Amino acid sequence: MAKIFCVANQKGGVGKTTTTVNLAAGLAQIGQRVLMVDLDPQGNATMGSGVDKRKLDLTVYDVLLESASVAEARVHSEKCGYDVLGANRELTGAEIELVSLERREKRLKQALAAADADYDFVLIDCPPSLSMLTLNGLCAAHGVVVPMQCEYFALEGVTDLVNTIKQVHANLNKDLEIIGLLRVMFDPRITLQQQVSEQLKGHFGDKVFTTVIPRNVRLAEAPSYGLPGVIFDPSSKGAQAFIAFAREMVERLQ
Repeated sequence: MAKIFCVANQKGGVGKTTTTVNLAAGLAQIGQRVLMVDLDPQGNATMGSGVDKRKLDLTVYDVLLESASVAEARVHSEKCGYDVLGANRELTGAEIELVSLERREKRLKQALAAADADYDFVLIDCPPSLSMLTLNGLCAAHGVVVPMQCEYFALEGVTDLVNTIKQVHANLNKDLEIIGLLRVMFDPRITLQQQVSEQLKGHFGDKVFTTVIPRNVRLAEAPSYGLPGVIFDPSSKGAQAFIAFAREMVERLQ
């Protein structure tokens, strides 16, 4: 049975897409079968996985509207070693079209259930806003991985997200829980970041992943080459950290 995780944070610019594609690549490198689902109309996770969103015949949009199955719409990224259920601008329309449909927040869940046996992990890259798309992701998932920077405002964002997860858990998805918080873009030289990191550990305890993703130029450069950092420069500190994170993820779930 595939473990389905949303990578979510209601604050923008915290590295959700970077986390999703690098974790997918890291898991694939240690022998896991992975599907990466892009639920953001910008399609950054699709492009960052070596897949051209403009050339896709079928996307997650078709899957949500039930005109295609996951098996029909997915493409394999040869460079990255995982499957991609891509997104492009079409997905913006799904927001409006889903509102009037039956089971509107459970459509992704049903679609993924049909492909369950094909994967060990399904990672869903959610848009920053709490939209019908994000809700589909949260309803389909067993848990949420929260990437966050150790900065003051980040703590407020996590509080909002925890409340959202509680509401979805209570009303729509009893399986949903926070799997863990991942500290990203971390610079140990900055005192504030160390302080916020300690506050996080004090408040969330073992929900904070041991692995820390450092601020790393190679991770930042990788998307412009259409690759995750793990593939673009495997020897970089950022790539090594994501491989370690993938291993920690697998260990945590065993």
